[in-house]
Amino acid sequence: MKTYSTKSISQKKIDELFSRPAIDTENVMKIVKPIVEDVKRSGLKAALKYAKRFDGFDGKEILVTKREIDNAERLLDKEAKKALLAAAKNIEKFHRMQIPSEYEIETMPGIKCSREFRAIENVGLYVPGGTAVLPSTLLMLGIPAQLAGCKRIVALSPAKKEINPAVLFAAKICGVDEFYKIGGAQGIALMAYGDKSIKKNDKIFGPGNQFVTSAKTLVSIDPDSSGCAIDLPAGPSEVLIIADEKANPSYVAADLLSQAEHGNDSQVILLTTSRQLAFEVQKEIKRQKKYLTRVEFINCSLSSSFILIVGSINEAIELSNRYAPEHLIINVDRPEQFKKKITNAGSVFLGSLSAESIGDYASGTNHSLPTCGYAKSFGGISVESFMKTITFQIVNKKGLEKIASTVIRLALLEKLDAHANSIKVRVKNEY
Repeated sequence: MKTYSTKSISQKKIDELFSRPAIDTENVMKIVKPIVEDVKRSGLKAALKYAKRFDGFDGKEILVTKREIDNAERLLDKEAKKALLAAAKNIEKFHRMQIPSEYEIETMPGIKCSREFRAIENVGLYVPGGTAVLPSTLLMLGIPAQLAGCKRIVALSPAKKEINPAVLFAAKICGVDEFYKIGGAQGIALMAYGDKSIKKNDKIFGPGNQFVTSAKTLVSIDPDSSGCAIDLPAGPSEVLIIADEKANPSYVAADLLSQAEHGNDSQVILLTTSRQLAFEVQKEIKRQKKYLTRVEFINCSLSSSFILIVGSINEAIELSNRYAPEHLIINVDRPEQFKKKITNAGSVFLGSLSAESIGDYASGTNHSLPTCGYAKSFGGISVESFMKTITFQIVNKKGLEKIASTVIRLALLEKLDAHANSIKVRVKNEY
């Protein structure tokens, strides 16, 4: 990682540093669009063709059987099951508090308005299955879906023959019993459009590589409205750490490396007020890297990452808010004093002991978060992500009397006389 200082570089250089690594979206779309269109036309047959080509799928049945899900518990060791159950408990506890309240209010005498929540009936949960096994992602998506009351929760993940037992056990914890062995753009398209044997989904959730992300984007903007909604725009994983001179360099380095190992295009950033800490962190990165297995990904990620020495913690927070990181770690003395100043971030970790990995797995907060600066306008996945709202109103005679002239005047102001007439005929009938 290269080290810079805000005192010695231009604003233009700072802007360049905080730009995300470029993604060749145009060429990715050229690959993904024909796959999505083929699956839309030909359904499961086309999806299986691409699953065999890209993932080496050679199973006879795409649907995971109930027996496979039940067997997953037997195949996992006791400690793995204990860890997944402990994580699930915390995730459920935190997300249960998100269940929204309905309300009713009388806006004027005789007019009552209310807002109620309904679960999205059919949801699809995408669990990546490339370079890492991610049962935690299924917990992060399946538990809020279950709490929201979704009637049908479908999971999908790429596989050659079988889904990893840890992922299937996570599915069992979440009550997911419809699981398909398919991923990539073809899996997204199959869930979005369905097939004669597989019902389509109304909304798809979950992270994925650039091909998955592009497929999600395409089905969400399908011009003939036969596609489906998606959770949020997604891109490569990222972390930004703000640290002062009291921060432990081994902790900071470990947090940077834990995010860098996600993939070649992950980005990690350290903003610090201490030049000495920057130096020590560089040393720690070199030392800790020797003992890590995903060093190839880490090196690629670090090549597009950097350390920036800033004049103050407030300056660091200002830069962070402009960048809007997926994960933000505030490793400084008394971090709580800076909470109100943080406006743009997916999930924030306060203090030296709040490792980002804790949130990734088991603190209870969700790890499905906005990336690529989308934290400026999106929050992470929640129970409400799996719900929609419906508003109701009921008007009695008194209410009609009170509001009639207002509605008629506004309708005529907009030259929509049929709107005005719908009130006039009621007023006429009432008197």
